[in-house]
Amino acid sequence: MKTLSLPKGKSTTKTKAELKAEEVAENKKRRARKELELFGQHDRRPGALTTNETWWCQHYLWLKGQGYLLRPRYAPDWVPSWEGTDRNPFACEDGHCIRFAQIMDATRVFDGVYVSLKIVEKSLYPHEVEIGQRFMSEPLVSHPKNHCVPFFEVLSPPNDEDSQLIVMPLLLPFARPQFDTFGEVLECFRQLFDGLLFMHNNHVAHRDCMWMNIMMDGKDLYAEPYHPVNPHMKRDFSGHARHHTRTKRPPKYYFIDFGLSRQYDPREATPLEYPIFGGDKSVPEFQNNADVPMNPFPTDVYYLGNVIREEFMDTKIGFDFLKPLVDDMVQNDPNARPTMNVVVERFDLIRQQLSSWKLRSRVIERDEDIFETLYRSATHWKRRIGFIVKRAPAVPRFQE
Repeated sequence: MKTLSLPKGKSTTKTKAELKAEEVAENKKRRARKELELFGQHDRRPGALTTNETWWCQHYLWLKGQGYLLRPRYAPDWVPSWEGTDRNPFACEDGHCIRFAQIMDATRVFDGVYVSLKIVEKSLYPHEVEIGQRFMSEPLVSHPKNHCVPFFEVLSPPNDEDSQLIVMPLLLPFARPQFDTFGEVLECFRQLFDGLLFMHNNHVAHRDCMWMNIMMDGKDLYAEPYHPVNPHMKRDFSGHARHHTRTKRPPKYYFIDFGLSRQYDPREATPLEYPIFGGDKSVPEFQNNADVPMNPFPTDVYYLGNVIREEFMDTKIGFDFLKPLVDDMVQNDPNARPTMNVVVERFDLIRQQLSSWKLRSRVIERDEDIFETLYRSATHWKRRIGFIVKRAPAVPRFQE
C-alpha cells in the first residue's frame, strides 16, 4: 500500500485564516443542504418551494398548534404530488407558490373557515394592529358602514418579539371576477365611499387606499371553495371554480393594510403629516413637497378617486356620468377636493338619476374584441332577462 508524503518543509499546521475559511465553507455547504431539503433544486424547478415560503414552512407545526392549518405544500413531510409522474406541477394544487412573503392562507381548524395570515413587523408598522383592532371593538365592529377588514386574532410568533401575525378572512381582489353590470359597480363604490367616510368620521386616515388595498369577501360569490393562489380553480384543482354574479350574490368590500394608517385627536381639525408614498405614487401634493406636512384626509380622497379613474373610467366604457365627481376627487390642489361627506352625498344623487336600463347594462372593457363582445353580450342578456323576471334589484345591495 502506498502512503502519501508531504513535500519536505511543508507544515501540516493550518493557520487561523485557513481554519476560518474551512469553517465558512462548511457552513455554506450545511446551509445549501438545508435549503435543498426545504426548497428543492437551486435551478428553481417548476413548483419548487421559494424563499418567500421559508418562514411558513418553518412555522407549520407552531401554526397548527395555534389552530391554523397550512396547505400540504408547507408541511414538514411534504412530497410534491407530481413527483414521479408526468404531470405538470402547475396543474397540481400543491404546485403554486404564494405571491407575497408576508401573506399566507390557512384553514381554521375548529370550524374549517378559510383565513389569511399576515406577518407584520412592529418596528416598521407600529400602528397596523392597533388601528385594525380599534375597528374590531364595539360599537365600531357592528356598525353597517364599517368596511375595515376584520382581525379575528393577533398571534405572537415564537422567538420573535418584533413580529405579529394577524388572522383575517380570506379575501379576493375587489374586481375579480369581473363586474357584470353598472349596478354591481355602483354598489361596490357605495360600500367603498361609506367605508372611507366611516374611517374619516372616526379620525383615521388610511393613507394607502389604492386598488391593491381594496378587497372583497367572495365566499358566497363562489359556488365552491376557490384556490387561494389561483381563484379561477377549485381549491383541490379538480376543475374551474364556478361563481355567481354580484347581482345574485352581492359581496362585501373591505379596506385592508393599515400599515401607513394613523388615528388623530378628534380635537385636531386639520392634522398634518409628512408625505409618505403608498402603492399609488401619483399623489400630486407629494411630488415636490416631501418636507411639507399635509392633511392626510384629502389624500385619501385622491387615492379612491384615482382607483375609479384608472380601474374603471380609463379601461371601461360608459362611466362618463362619474367624471365630474372623480375629476373633483383627483384635483391637484388637495384643499379643493371634496370631503368624503360631500363625495357620499354627490354619489347618492348621481345614482338616483341613473335609469334601470343603465344600471342593468353590461360593463364593457375598452379592449374587448368582437368575439368577446358577442359571447358576453349573449350570456349577459340571458342573465338580465332572468333577473328582471325575478325582480332582482338593478343595484344589488349587500345586506349589512
